[in-house]
Amino acid sequence: MISANNVTLRIGKKALFEDVNIKFTEGNCYGLIGANGAGKSTFLKILNGQLEPSSGDVTITPGQRLSFLQQDHFKYDEYPVLDTVIMGNQRLYDIMKEKDAIYMKEDFSDEDGIRASELEAEFAEMDGWNAESDAATLLNGLGIPTEEHYTIMGELNGSLKVKVLLAQALFGNPDILLLDEPTNNLDLDAIGWLEEFLINFENTVIVVSHDRYFLNKVCTHIADIDYGKIQLYAGNYDFWYESSQLLIKQMKEANKKKEEKIKELQEFISRFSANASKSKQATSRKKALEKIELDEIKPSSRKYPYIDFRPEREIGNEVLEVEGLSKTIDGEKILNNISFIVGHDDKIAFVGGNERAKTILFQILAGEMEPDEGTYKWGVTTSQSYFPKDNTKIFDTDLQIADWLTQYSEIKDATYVRGFLGRMLFPGDAGVKKMRVLSGGEKVRVLLSRMMIENSNVLIFDEPTDHLDMESITALNNGLIKFPGVILFASRDHQVVQTTANRIIEILPDGTTVDKTTTYDEYLESDEMARKRQVYTVEDNED
Repeated sequence: MISANNVTLRIGKKALFEDVNIKFTEGNCYGLIGANGAGKSTFLKILNGQLEPSSGDVTITPGQRLSFLQQDHFKYDEYPVLDTVIMGNQRLYDIMKEKDAIYMKEDFSDEDGIRASELEAEFAEMDGWNAESDAATLLNGLGIPTEEHYTIMGELNGSLKVKVLLAQALFGNPDILLLDEPTNNLDLDAIGWLEEFLINFENTVIVVSHDRYFLNKVCTHIADIDYGKIQLYAGNYDFWYESSQLLIKQMKEANKKKEEKIKELQEFISRFSANASKSKQATSRKKALEKIELDEIKPSSRKYPYIDFRPEREIGNEVLEVEGLSKTIDGEKILNNISFIVGHDDKIAFVGGNERAKTILFQILAGEMEPDEGTYKWGVTTSQSYFPKDNTKIFDTDLQIADWLTQYSEIKDATYVRGFLGRMLFPGDAGVKKMRVLSGGEKVRVLLSRMMIENSNVLIFDEPTDHLDMESITALNNGLIKFPGVILFASRDHQVVQTTANRIIEILPDGTTVDKTTTYDEYLESDEMARKRQVYTVEDNED
């Protein structure tokens, strides 16, 4: 068990948390939620000892081991992947290294023998002989092939590093597991594997995530950070949402009845306070009026942007025809003779572990890259807006947000553009902020603003939920569901894929595709999907 006792954290004069008391017990998975800036990651740092609270303390059951997901992606660059994972249990790793050092001595003494014996006993007690195989199992589960297990961490790309650090946090069956955005940079297969791992994990988990489907799958409780407090709810994310909305509704209804009663009492007092025969009744009602207190309903720190894509022109029957597209980069076949036709009602999710292939395909369709072979043709009634995964070049400018966005608006009026930005949570003077200084979430909202203001009837999204908070993801999800045009997209957010897509195209490891008109959940359950996954897993392992 881990608990926060009267924890307060002040940053300057502002209290981020105040007198927080909460217990996290064994066998439960707690989803820590709240608006951006509410302090979710900060609270995790207090729990793992990286940050000292202004007052109060954190207690852990004696003898229990706490593990957390490292955020420094360069910390282990000099170590092999397998060693990095085993470092998740630092004591076990230290024993392994000390044993190796003793056995490598040329002048092995009696004292060395005694020490080695002690280490061997502790090593066996910690199940050390299975450490490497357990670490390899975690890595394979997250999609890191065996040939990468002895690679130096510094040679891995960013997404693989994230997976290794996640495996490190999960290693060795920790008593308390703290995970800050563990699904970031994971493909949907790896997220599915992590979901099953946490569902079967028998100790304490506290997780911060913007993935609603993930929270619904793994959480037994929700810890909601709002108003500087943490309120605990039993159940998953959907249950929390329904419960919190019901509570607010009940408070509003109760206040409405109280306000009606207050008005009734005030009218009586006003009419009869000067009437001698009614004076006692008026006095009685004054006392009753003084006792009525309205429930305080604080405004939530959560803010939802207004996301609504409205195409200027209705789309025709001929949308997009792709014929024999192939692309090879650095000797690797990324796309292999891909062909498909897009209909005017299609909302297609491109899935599969090969994220590079999805990005390359979208870049080709957006006209930013040429294929090596094959053709694609957009219908004459179509207009396209593209959300790129890498937006670095777009924001490498000194233009202010409002000036940049005005370039894409038919209405050049500054008031119109500022009003538009206000709905996307850039109020007042926020529109004069320069593009290059924006945060990750702000950049995404600016790009979504451009796509809305362009009024296109075909939208192409490459991982649009990255860097967004839960409220913005919900708003985007609702906007995609309502959109009457065509959508081609890739997303790691299961709920976005499931609720938006009516067709699934999986890009397989060899660059070919499987194309099904179905929902994502139905696709995952299909026999063909399972068979193809099994075939490619076997082939990859044999390689």
